[in-house]
Amino acid sequence: MTTITIDGRTLDAASVMAVSRPDASGTRAPAALDAGAREKLAKARDYIEAHFMHDDAPLMYSFNTGVGLFKDQRVRMSEMQEYQRLSVYAHATGTGEPFDEDVVRATMLLRANAFASNYSGPRVAVVDRLLDCLNAGIVPVVPQKGSVGASGDLAPLAHLAGAVCGFSEAEAFYQGRRMPAREALALAGLPPEFPLEAKDASALINGSTVSLAAAVLALEDAKRVLKHADIALALTLECLRAEKAAFDPRVHEARPHKGQAASARNILKLIGDSQRCSEAARLTVFPDEPRQPGQVPAPRVQDVYSLRCAPQVHGPVREALAYISGIIGTEINSATDNPLIFDDREGGYACISGGHFHGAYVAQAMDLLAISATDLGSISERRLARLIDPTMSYGLPRNLLAGKKGLNTGFATVQCTLSALVMENRTLSMPGSVDSIPGKSNAEDHVSNSTWCARKARTIVQNVETIVAGEILMACQALTLVADVAREHPIGSGTRAALDAVREVIAPALSGDRWYQTEMDDALALLRSGRIVAAVEAAVGELE
Repeated sequence: MTTITIDGRTLDAASVMAVSRPDASGTRAPAALDAGAREKLAKARDYIEAHFMHDDAPLMYSFNTGVGLFKDQRVRMSEMQEYQRLSVYAHATGTGEPFDEDVVRATMLLRANAFASNYSGPRVAVVDRLLDCLNAGIVPVVPQKGSVGASGDLAPLAHLAGAVCGFSEAEAFYQGRRMPAREALALAGLPPEFPLEAKDASALINGSTVSLAAAVLALEDAKRVLKHADIALALTLECLRAEKAAFDPRVHEARPHKGQAASARNILKLIGDSQRCSEAARLTVFPDEPRQPGQVPAPRVQDVYSLRCAPQVHGPVREALAYISGIIGTEINSATDNPLIFDDREGGYACISGGHFHGAYVAQAMDLLAISATDLGSISERRLARLIDPTMSYGLPRNLLAGKKGLNTGFATVQCTLSALVMENRTLSMPGSVDSIPGKSNAEDHVSNSTWCARKARTIVQNVETIVAGEILMACQALTLVADVAREHPIGSGTRAALDAVREVIAPALSGDRWYQTEMDDALALLRSGRIVAAVEAAVGELE
């Protein structure tokens, strides 16, 4: 696998994903420091050592002073290693369950990349240590709760730093086991001891990088689920023999938002050649439809909002993701600790205190993602709910059941679970970026809450993945149940490709109830694998 080289300037989300998560073969990309960035880091650190690291140097926050309200208290060079160690100890106050492995790996990469930009001033050895641990598969145990996203993600990053540095209290996951970090380091062939020098500790713990790591993963997952939401919509349209008119390009030229037009184009790619979404197909009497053969159904005229207005809901999500991508793309290659150092172009470096650790950009972007994704899941659930009710599905078998009624229940229970996720998302989508509690004796008098915003956005997106996978699963069940009776009216090329991709993995429920969680999990795994989108795009071209 290609090594991801970091320089603080050019890292992108795809590379973060490649390092953070395994590919189809179970392999993660290794990471390395760019040679040019290494040279610049060494040059800057040599200057720092020569000019900042003595007891007569001016006070420079966290280089030779305490932190917070101790910003004017000098720390002597003779105490520097102990001060660095104690800084990590003081901030290792996280609580709760640990972050998932992908979040921690993304954090390690992003922190190293921030250092590679040469604004932070740690030793090159610190960057190497992060990358060595990352490439060795050491995953620090990092509690999820405790950061307010203001002076960086201090608490979680302190736990990460403690593990990387081999503190006796720190823990890590290694080769599937949770153990003391020192043991993990030794098993990986790395020295358990890693003393910190001036600025190393504050560089490691003072940045909004955990928030960013969770945000990158949530955003990329949301991009993937959006295409699947269009596919799920198209499958449900086929199930309900819906109107195509709402997706006509002329309609979307009248309200020319790029996002909704793209969604409408996707739908027509999927069902443009469908004969199921037609007046002729509606003459066929479905199993639980309350009319007699030969009886002409009432004119459809137009469909309900969850079908007809879907581009107007999916579209804003698409445009929100584009905006969020801009914010997160900038953050990936930003230095977010304090203070920062700057080349003065005369052979020296200036040290300037600022506030890049404040996570408001990430917090607000993640709140937007949370709101957008919640709405995407909400409309998907309203569509799948129609599939189980013959009065709303135009006669599909009640509960999408093929077995004996009464003895079996069908997919109504699946819909119930997915509605629970919608309700959970509605609560979680309350903005967290508007909340602020001053901390540390008012040294931090306004905070971003970015870590919570990213955590809950990630949870919402995961819930939406499950909801959309559920709509795909249930729509495929419905299409299979009426395949014979509606055989004279074939579904579209795109939806056929999606149905076939699902059926390669999940057989239809044709004999009654089964352990539905299994196929719900299979549908979710299939969505996350990208195989459904790949099959559709092979059939009808790339989706937008």
